[in-house]
Amino acid sequence: MAKKRRFTRQVLERFEREGRGTGTHKSYIPWHRVTRSDPSSCGRSHLITWGGRQIELLSDLEWVACCFSMMAPNVIDIREQFPLSVETSCHELCDYDVAARALPLVPGTYQLAQELGVKHPMVPDEGTHFAWTMTTDLLLTLQTPEGARQLLAISCKYDSELDRRRTREKLRIEASYWARRNVRWLLISPSLYQELVALTLRRSFAWYSAAATTADQKSMAIEDARRSEGRSLTDTLVGIASHLGDMSLAQRAFWQSVWCGEIPLDLRRGWRPHLPISLLSSVAFLGLNPIASGRTSWIG
Repeated sequence: MAKKRRFTRQVLERFEREGRGTGTHKSYIPWHRVTRSDPSSCGRSHLITWGGRQIELLSDLEWVACCFSMMAPNVIDIREQFPLSVETSCHELCDYDVAARALPLVPGTYQLAQELGVKHPMVPDEGTHFAWTMTTDLLLTLQTPEGARQLLAISCKYDSELDRRRTREKLRIEASYWARRNVRWLLISPSLYQELVALTLRRSFAWYSAAATTADQKSMAIEDARRSEGRSLTDTLVGIASHLGDMSLAQRAFWQSVWCGEIPLDLRRGWRPHLPISLLSSVAFLGLNPIASGRTSWIG
C-alpha cells in the first residue's frame, strides 16, 4: 500500500515555485489543489467551472459555500484555498490595483498568533519546525456600485469541527488576519443554512453554469414562472420551453434567473421536478443565503 503523502517544508516550497496562491481571475492558482501530487484532503473534492477557469474545492461544504457566493451579483472573482502571508506583507488588494500599495503593511499570521497567545501551525523540518501556510477557503472580490473593489473572506467548517479547541485557535488567527486588513470575514457552517437549499443549488448548478441565456430569454422565463406559481416545476419548464422552443434552453433560462435572484424561488422545495414552485419576497430569498445576508458562526 502506498504511503500517504504528508505536508513538509519541501512540499510548501514546491507550492511557491509553482506560483500557487498567485494571480487573479483566470490566472489564479489555488494553494491547495485537487491533484495526485498533493497530500490528500479529508473531505470529498470537487472541480467546477466558473469565471473561465476550474475552481478546486476540497469538501462538500466548500462547494455549498461557493454556490452561495456565486449568487451574489457583484462577485467578480473567487479565489479558493487562498494562502495567508506568514510574514508582514502588502494588502491583498494589491493583486488588483497598484494604488493599493500605498496602504500600510499588515502583519502576517506568525505575528498575529503571538499577539493572540496561541501557537502558530507548524510542519516538521528535519528535526525542527517550519511555519505552516494557513489558508482561507474562499476569498471573494466584490465590486461596489461606485466601481471600487472589496474583499470578503469565507472559511468553511463543519459544526463538529468547531468543538475542537485547536480549530478555534487557528480560526482566531485567520479572523484577526482579515480584521487587520479591514476585510469582512465569515465563518460558514451547515447550521447557518437549510440542507434542502444546499441540495437544490448543487442539483441545479449544471444549468446555472451552462451557456448564458439572453436577457430576453430570462425575461420570458421570469414571466412564465410568476404565472406558474403553485404548479410543478415540470409544468413550469414545459411552459417556458413552449415559448423558447427548447427544453434545455428553458432549464438554463429558469435556473440562471433563480441564481441571480430574478426568480426568487423558495429553494427549500428541493430539486425534484414534480414538486410545486413557490416564490418568495426578495428579502426572504436573500435570507436563504448565509453569505449574502452576512451570517457567520461564532467561535468564541
